[in-house]
Amino acid sequence: MDIPRTQNTTHLPAVSPPSLPPPVEPYDYHRSAHTPLIIDNGSTTFRWGFSTSPNPQIGPNVIAKYKERRTNKPLLLFGDGVEVESGAKGQARTPWEGDVLLNFDALENALDFAFVNLGIDTPTVDHPVLMTERLASPLHSRSLTSELMFEQYSVPSLAYCVDGVMSFYHNNSISAQDPFTSDGLVVSFNTASTSVIPVLNGKGIMSHAKRIPWGSSQSSEYLLKLIQLKYSNFPTRVTSSQSNWMLHNFCEFATDYTSTLRTLKDPLRMRSVERIVQFPFVLPIYEEKTEEELSRLAEKRKEQGRKLQELAAKTRMEKLVQKENDLRYLLDLRERREDVSKREWMIKLQEEGFDDDAGLDETIKKLESDLKKARKKEAEGEDVVEEPSFPLVDTPDADLDEEGLKDKRKQKLMKAGFEARARAKREKERERAEKEKEEKKEEEEREMDLGGWSRKMRQEQEALISKIKDRSRRKAALGDRKSAAAQARMKSIANLANDDRISKKKRKGGGEDTFGADDADWAIYRKINTTAPSSDEEEDLNQLAAVETKLLAHDPTFTNQHTHAFITTQRSALVSAFRPLYDEGDVEGEWHALISPSYLLNSSNPLGNTRIHLNIERWRVCEAWFTPSMAGVDSAGLGEVVQNILARFSDPDKGRLVNNVFLTGSPSQLPGLIPRLHSTLRPNIPTEIPIKIVRAVDPAQDAWKGMAKFASTKDFARVGVTRQEYEEQGGERVRKWWGGNWNGGFIA
Repeated sequence: MDIPRTQNTTHLPAVSPPSLPPPVEPYDYHRSAHTPLIIDNGSTTFRWGFSTSPNPQIGPNVIAKYKERRTNKPLLLFGDGVEVESGAKGQARTPWEGDVLLNFDALENALDFAFVNLGIDTPTVDHPVLMTERLASPLHSRSLTSELMFEQYSVPSLAYCVDGVMSFYHNNSISAQDPFTSDGLVVSFNTASTSVIPVLNGKGIMSHAKRIPWGSSQSSEYLLKLIQLKYSNFPTRVTSSQSNWMLHNFCEFATDYTSTLRTLKDPLRMRSVERIVQFPFVLPIYEEKTEEELSRLAEKRKEQGRKLQELAAKTRMEKLVQKENDLRYLLDLRERREDVSKREWMIKLQEEGFDDDAGLDETIKKLESDLKKARKKEAEGEDVVEEPSFPLVDTPDADLDEEGLKDKRKQKLMKAGFEARARAKREKERERAEKEKEEKKEEEEREMDLGGWSRKMRQEQEALISKIKDRSRRKAALGDRKSAAAQARMKSIANLANDDRISKKKRKGGGEDTFGADDADWAIYRKINTTAPSSDEEEDLNQLAAVETKLLAHDPTFTNQHTHAFITTQRSALVSAFRPLYDEGDVEGEWHALISPSYLLNSSNPLGNTRIHLNIERWRVCEAWFTPSMAGVDSAGLGEVVQNILARFSDPDKGRLVNNVFLTGSPSQLPGLIPRLHSTLRPNIPTEIPIKIVRAVDPAQDAWKGMAKFASTKDFARVGVTRQEYEEQGGERVRKWWGGNWNGGFIA
């Protein structure tokens, strides 16, 4: 079935099978040439290849040890192969823990895959290696990586570099033969961090470089949490890979985040900028029945109803027979009262569940009454209410014994109840007649002057709405202890505690409390109780609904948009815009800014219930790069870090740096980053100093290309650590050069 698309609706991309690696050059070409190997060990992407290749081979930096169920053989999967086997996803591992290289078993498996794919068939890897590492990488990670490369693969030399600096080198170097002397400020967006590295005269000044713990992985997780919070009952599980896809396709930087939020206060503006992601769903199957089937079902329901009626009649008859048997048994029991002693009679009554003779007589009377009513109902088909007689009410007390006086008092109570019900019935009939009379009078008034009647009803509606608003304002004001309403409430409570109508002397002596003698006394509870529902409020709402119903029925100028419910919903249209829902008949997915509360519980529309609406989140997630505290990360933002780095340089050097602010890494391709960074830097840079911000030509692969370009220069042989140096000085040794982390460890 083709799903209709709206202007801002995007469907989740289908998962495609992994593609085969591109064809590589024959290894015989590199066997004797000792061509350098270039390895970009990224947190999410692993890139490898010979330095003479135009482009690297790429694969996800993830491995999984998986046992196939059919053959029961263990498999080692790398890269895209992990996504194919569903059972292997739970076993997936990456060499990185956040932004630190720790899982060296996974790194070894990734390197095995890369070397085999390159066609290296020798026992050792007889090629110099240039490998990336993070800015300020721990010595422990570097030491174990060097141990793996020298001990396991026996590489002749190993050099480390920072990926952001190599991307800057690729985009700013003139040629491999000319010396690299460019200036700039490198902002490298990585998976788990963002680094800022100043470069002067072609040398990275690592002592002034900074790194913040926020990258694309934290942003995608932050977006996922926002979606889970917004759609707590979403029927489909949203995965991290899906949130990462939404991050790179829909999120962007705001030049002024606060101003952007102000513009989104308008629901129509929010509607125009939001993006809708349609998740897969299954349409419910409805069976269309013919008229013959419908008539058959109706006949079946009638038959079931008849059976239920017969079953109910049978049950009533069984109860009637049971009551007759119980009555006959109790009458026989009462007739045997004279034949036994008083003590035996009391024992017999207690065995039957009665305390005395009065309980037995009362049960017999009740059974007789129930049987009489049941017989009449069975005979006439309906419950007949007859006027009871009360013969003992007019009988003098002197003519009655003690038992008769009890019956007289009982009949008085019964007569009073019967007369009260009769009065209530007459009052109800009188009210019904008055209501009919008022409706007739109102109908005549409406026919004579429809405009005047409409104005009168609208005034009544406005008065009721005003009363409801005042009550709501007062209830809201009571929540503020400093408001006048709250202070008046406390004053009322104090007056109750110190009632001047009763003197202190009478109070101590237990004098009578006259509170409640006046009906107005009870109104004080409405002032001091802030949680109890008011009967007046319910009465006003019912009266308002009745007035609006009349106006909708008879006044053509009064529509649903003039009702109190619509006005209230319109005021909360912004809240509704955060989570719009779809009506069942809304095939095109039209957005409703004004929704009724019944839509919130509508789960019969799979099209609308499986959609995610991204509006505020599109800018909020990216704003965390400049304000990590909004996502719960205690760190300085990107703008603050850049300003702190620039503050360490003189104005001439600062001008050289900001004249070439270089952005690299996949997240740097998010829209709006360059204007946002420019607006952040401009207030802190003198006006005479120009600011130029550029992005890498290929932010994802320029680091590898820069490494391959540098490996073809004569300087490459001087930056690597040889096997002999590793054995003499350990794996933490690095050489001091412009592209590496030479501020930590041993320096050559």
